[in-house]
Amino acid sequence: MQKGNNMLTKVKDFMKKYSHCWTLLYFPIYMIWFTWLERKVTPNSDYTNIHVYVDDLIPFCEWFVIPYVLWFVYIAGVMAFILFTSRKEFYEASAYMFIGMSMCLFICTIWPNGQDLRVQEFTSENILTSIMGFIYHADTNTNVFPSIHVYNSVGAAILIFRSHILKKYTWVKASSVILSTLIIMSTVFLNQHSIMDVFGGLILAALMYIPVYCVDWAKVRETVSKKKVAKKSVTTN
Repeated sequence: MQKGNNMLTKVKDFMKKYSHCWTLLYFPIYMIWFTWLERKVTPNSDYTNIHVYVDDLIPFCEWFVIPYVLWFVYIAGVMAFILFTSRKEFYEASAYMFIGMSMCLFICTIWPNGQDLRVQEFTSENILTSIMGFIYHADTNTNVFPSIHVYNSVGAAILIFRSHILKKYTWVKASSVILSTLIIMSTVFLNQHSIMDVFGGLILAALMYIPVYCVDWAKVRETVSKKKVAKKSVTTN
């Protein structure tokens, strides 16, 4: 009983100290939406096939499954680091990541899309192709534009570059750029995405940077508030 009370106290202390983690409630919403899309838009559905000539020039390379899988650890690790180091930066990170991911799903919802680039048979059998086979089975070739893998990889690098704690750690920033680049490359070298999906993810990442990091929302709210007060004053008089 005492052990249970201690655990409950620790949970309460954690939630009090890191109350900003409430934004993670978005994750189950994302998963429900993503799962629904995967069932709605299947390989047998009528969807727009994302394909350009350059896609045919990119060979399949199973070695890229390593950075592709590292994406899951990379994104979770960066978000966890920001969660424990800065409330302000975590709110910004949540806005950047979650709104962008929602935009990706929204685009796929109103514009069903997919790709037909996947190899039908692996030329060699090894642990990497086995992992790739599992990924092909678990993740359909639909709902690919823009690439969430690409978008979040850019986002993670941005979070690292903007972290006040990592400001002096050049090697960490450089490593994040390298890993993000390899992950982005993996999406096409594993035939998971068209090069157009990559560009879509990059463009969305650039566009989302503006409202999240370039706009001073505190100043905007202050300006709107002053205008409301001024308007009310004029109306009263």
